[in-house]
Amino acid sequence: MKKCIWNLGFKIEKPNKICKLTKSLYGLKKASRQKFAKFSSFLIDIDFIQSKSDYSLFIRKTKNNFTVILVYVDAIIIVGDCLSKIKRIKEVLNCSFKIKDLRKLKYFLGLEVARLNKGIHLCQRNYILDILTGTGMISSEPCTTPLMTNNNIIFKDA
Repeated sequence: MKKCIWNLGFKIEKPNKICKLTKSLYGLKKASRQKFAKFSSFLIDIDFIQSKSDYSLFIRKTKNNFTVILVYVDAIIIVGDCLSKIKRIKEVLNCSFKIKDLRKLKYFLGLEVARLNKGIHLCQRNYILDILTGTGMISSEPCTTPLMTNNNIIFKDA
């Protein structure tokens, strides 16, 4: 009689072997792609333009205001120069997609976001500390770069 181990709902007959999933564990294999396609077509329908250089960036510019939406997996950043327009976009998105408003942006994709009088300050301090901690180098001392600084590099066409 074969010894079988049951794990996460599928049967493993050979322990210590790698199993290839033939079906996605959480629904459709392309579910996230389908959600993004639905979301992006919705934004285009409400007059946003999808950036050609970054498909997760959507821009709406009118005579009076400018609004930008950045989408990353399940996170959305909405930035603009008119607070009432941003609130309205949130209401429209919530009606169609049931979004959760986390208020002012503080941390996103390893970037700390701080608002200053002069503008917005972006910092990767926590991200770098996480990397140093994960690699066991948190107690390391900084050193100067081995490269020469202030070099004027000129690139010429070949």
